[in-house]
Amino acid sequence: MSKENTELKKAGLKATLPRIRILEALESSDHNRHLSAEEIYKQLMNSGEDVGLATVYRVLTQFESAGIVIRHNFEEGHAVYEITPDDHHDHMVCLETGKVIEFHDDLIEKRQDEIAAEKGYQIVDHSMVLYVKPTK
Repeated sequence: MSKENTELKKAGLKATLPRIRILEALESSDHNRHLSAEEIYKQLMNSGEDVGLATVYRVLTQFESAGIVIRHNFEEGHAVYEITPDDHHDHMVCLETGKVIEFHDDLIEKRQDEIAAEKGYQIVDHSMVLYVKPTK
């Protein structure tokens, strides 16, 4: 049984060809690459797969519900997807290119915990996105 089949079955999803191909597209993307539904669709079309754009959206929604992917809305509601990571990370989004850069900083994480504790709270989960421009 392939890795993709195992992941889908573990998430309670039947291993259909469209699901397998979409999962493969996400897994084969460059490290730190966040793909839109349209980019996944184009990738599949370029490789000769007969999967409609509506199917891509439907499968991504199923993957999100099953915890396989995380959806981010970085650019004015433009959704991009990444395989759910094993470890926490934050994001920087370049305003000029749209490039998404993942990063983790222990000092930032510690300070966020301290601020929450000072206010009488404990962080359960969080997401931080920095919108950046290149220094010239």
